[in-house]
Amino acid sequence: MSVGRLMRQEEDQVGLWLIGACGSVGCTVALGLAALRGGIAETTGLVSMLPSFRAGRLVDPSRIVVGGHEIRPEPLPEAVRHFGRAAGLFDEPLIKSCEVELRRSQKNIREGTIYAARRSILEENGAAGIRRERCAAEAVERIRDDVIQFRKRNRLRSAVVVDVSCSEPRRGNHKANADFSALQRELSRRGSQAVLPSSIYALAAIEAGCPFINFTASTGVRLPAIRQRADALGVPYMGSDGKTGETLVKSALAPMFAARNLEVLSWFGENILGNRDGAVLRDSSVRQSKLRSKDKTLKGILGGSPVTHVGIDFVPSLHDWKVAWDFIHFRGFLGTRMSMQFTWQGCDSILAAPLVIDLARFAELEHRLGRAGPMRHLACFFKDPIDVDQYDLPTQWAMLLRHFGPASSLPASPAARTRRKERQR
Repeated sequence: MSVGRLMRQEEDQVGLWLIGACGSVGCTVALGLAALRGGIAETTGLVSMLPSFRAGRLVDPSRIVVGGHEIRPEPLPEAVRHFGRAAGLFDEPLIKSCEVELRRSQKNIREGTIYAARRSILEENGAAGIRRERCAAEAVERIRDDVIQFRKRNRLRSAVVVDVSCSEPRRGNHKANADFSALQRELSRRGSQAVLPSSIYALAAIEAGCPFINFTASTGVRLPAIRQRADALGVPYMGSDGKTGETLVKSALAPMFAARNLEVLSWFGENILGNRDGAVLRDSSVRQSKLRSKDKTLKGILGGSPVTHVGIDFVPSLHDWKVAWDFIHFRGFLGTRMSMQFTWQGCDSILAAPLVIDLARFAELEHRLGRAGPMRHLACFFKDPIDVDQYDLPTQWAMLLRHFGPASSLPASPAARTRRKERQR
């Protein structure tokens, strides 16, 4: 292979910088991309691999290079192995076949920031030895430089930053958060608590010129001052809180009741999960941030005033698995009351990881095309999408399809795709 061709291939690569790179989702993303690159995994679960998006000039998953920030001491390959063993995922042959790629990704992982981090998050992640910056501006500058160096060192065409770390409490309104100039001054003040780590990472990504995706329920890019900066620098962004499980089912099921003019009287959901995210949610302020995000879906779809409840409890023995039980009480014709209930059980990181890869591919394309601001067409991936007041899955799905071309129906079933191929023969 010629040097020129090799350089073109390297420059065609795109970076995926993960905040929380050695967490359960980060581990699964890194392992999944390594397996896809090695041809030992299928693309099941990747929305961006559906036929509707194949003509969209999305970067091939095999061209995505992983890096990130982490506050845990455990290196990525060991984190993958320990996480997989605890959750009953990832057999050893799969990990061994991807170990070279995982160790290559480990070289791109840098120490994260704990500036203004909650004690519960520090304790859960064993971050006692991590240095603490004197001010938030110092943390922003270091993180920005890490991302820029990652891009240069790997000769990347661009990089997308995705926050897959533990959720934080929602930050209250600080007077400096409304204007970027005021926020700049505040961040330089030693000991300022105007922003939490998620917003430090978001601002650092934007200053590095990278698209930013907030896959958590944390504040991240939502501060007006940070959005001002993103818009000024022409950087695309989106969030918040990836829609992977119970809320995904709600966003598909609730429109059915609305379409049939059935009045939902109450909708109660109970969730149990056992990973580090679940452990952090024992902190009541963090749990409220998550509950606020989860509860917006039903109110946004059903309207009216149904009684809703969302509960989240930590069950350590479940590890990365989560279970949700939902009870729906509704009223139909002649005032007749009826009910429905369902149970959802899924593996949190297995559901989330392909969506992170999807979002990286979609965001990189927007950036390459010179688009900026909130990527509203990605609303279907989030519980609490920025600047979008449509929460039902069919409407959000149509938004995504329209962005990539003529609207079509929901993806055809595997059986329908088989029949179509047979007709084409």
